[in-house]
Formats: sequence, C-alpha cells, structure tokens
Amino acid sequence: MSNFTPELIIDDLKNLISYSIDNQEQEKQKFENLHCAILEKYFDARDIKINYLAKTIDLKLPMSNSNYTAITFECLDLNNFLQACLKNDKESLHFYQALLNNYNTVVAA
Repeated sequence: MSNFTPELIIDDLKNLISYSIDNQEQEKQKFENLHCAILEKYFDARDIKINYLAKTIDLKLPMSNSNYTAITFECLDLNNFLQACLKNDKESLHFYQALLNNYNTVVAA
C-alpha cells in the first residue's frame, strides 16, 4: 500500500462503486458482493440484502456483542450512499485496497 495514497484508494473505490452500479448486469453477483462488503464494513452489519428494483436495503445491525436488530430502509441513490460509507482510517484503507485488488479485472470509470 506504500505506492498508494489514501485519496487514490478512496477515489479508485468510488470509481469502482460507480462502475458497479452502472454496469451491474454484467457481473451481478460479484458487484452485489462488493456493495454488501462495503455496508458490512461501515455498519458492522450482517445478513445484508439489497433489492435493486425496490431500492431497499435489509440488514441486521449490532445492538450488543451478540444481538442484532433487523432493519429495512429505502435507498434511492445507492451509488452516493455507498460512497458516503467510505472511511479514511488505516484499517478501512487496507480493506478497500484488498477490494480493489479483488476487482482488478473490472475497468473502472
């Protein structure tokens, strides 16, 4: 990660998110996994399901160490929502770099 600045990693991941939303039908499961991974990282959520047609997200949020509560919310702009979930801390940046390496076959916008 020494060759990449935090800004470059975040920008590259934002490009990948935009690309994955615009081209979701190309690799639907792979891109859905990407979206869920970002939400899982940001919210520490479990059992994430994204309904792209209804524009809703179902997930379980932690209430304590072992208790989760299920919520569903409307997400009209998934692209901006996922980009807003990106954090700039060291642990998150390592996670994002791993995501970018995993999706390196995708041509970013």
